[in-house]
Amino acid sequence: MTLEIRATEQREMKEFGRVASIALVGFPAEVFEAVRPEWTLCAFEDGRLATSYAAWPFTMRFNGEGVPVAAVTAVGTLPIYRRRGYLRKTIATHFKLMHERGEQALAVLIASLVAIYQRYGYAVVSTRKSYTVEPRFLEFAEGQPVPGNLREATDEFGLLVELYRRFRAERTGYMHRGRAMWDAGVLSPSPGGGQLATIVYEEAGEPLGYVIYTAEPQPGIRQELVHRITIRDLVWLTPAAYRAIWEYFGPMDVVGNIIWERVPSDDPLPHLLVEPRRLHITSSDGLLARIVDVERALPMRRYSAEGSLTFEVLDDMCPWNHSRWKLDTSGTETSVGSTRNEPEVVMPVSTLAMLMFGQISASEAWRMGRLDVLDHSKLSKWDAVMHTTYRPFCPDIF
Repeated sequence: MTLEIRATEQREMKEFGRVASIALVGFPAEVFEAVRPEWTLCAFEDGRLATSYAAWPFTMRFNGEGVPVAAVTAVGTLPIYRRRGYLRKTIATHFKLMHERGEQALAVLIASLVAIYQRYGYAVVSTRKSYTVEPRFLEFAEGQPVPGNLREATDEFGLLVELYRRFRAERTGYMHRGRAMWDAGVLSPSPGGGQLATIVYEEAGEPLGYVIYTAEPQPGIRQELVHRITIRDLVWLTPAAYRAIWEYFGPMDVVGNIIWERVPSDDPLPHLLVEPRRLHITSSDGLLARIVDVERALPMRRYSAEGSLTFEVLDDMCPWNHSRWKLDTSGTETSVGSTRNEPEVVMPVSTLAMLMFGQISASEAWRMGRLDVLDHSKLSKWDAVMHTTYRPFCPDIF
């Protein structure tokens, strides 16, 4: 038996899609047709493709900065080749190549099973909520007039792109969407004969928000409520825009439920409604991230305060990370280098990812047992420097 880890060739891409489809039960092979051979890295046993793996080259927002990331996708091993360590070897090879090439310092993904990836140093760096609410319960606790108006948007792709660009500017985890990502995601046709709609909020002719949703039949509930609204994308630049969009859904008497499955953890709606429990909020893991190169990754984001941080990173999969480091930042300009100084904290690379994204603070990480503190007086400094303007979130699936 021979094992080879390499990119697929163009002639092998049909087999790549087949393997990924079988390994990821429920995903048709056509989903992977946009993957290019140069983005793949697969395990071949005796010349047969056993493990599929690919990484899209994306740009992600990071507390006000655009950062290149490897967006990992199509990960799977055919059942007959499992428990042989092929995925670990493929991931280790990918991390080594990322380090050597210097193009991306972060790998991100949306996991089908989080446990698979935490063993490779990934961490859950964002939380995803979901809402299921009847329109009649969209009643606000405080009455405030909405000065603008709503209109239906048709063939205004440029407007959606500009509003999304402004909305994501200071956020963390939001992707830079190309046209193909829009068309395959929030603007894709509604399944099952439903209708796709886009509503824009304006004040004095200035667009300040939009919502993209589908309206579909909802079988199995009482006869007079026959539709379901599924929100795909909601962008707002002002509180009035946010309120106006939700008030738009309130009078929809023939809608059984409004469903929003990808809700940021800091979304304001639970703090605005008369009865927030009617949202039936659920919570789950969102984006996962892996810091592949500490020295290059940390200077890429913007920081919320000036400061110097010394820390030790534990990383048995990427030995170039396993060291003591010092970070010096003015907030916008940051440098990171190895140091012999005593660290203020010691942590695994997965915890560092959670701090970098702003998923948890250093103080929270210490209380959870996710890092060791050698100088407790420094925790407040860590919290201030690592703080992000918004909670991390990724609204897209890749």
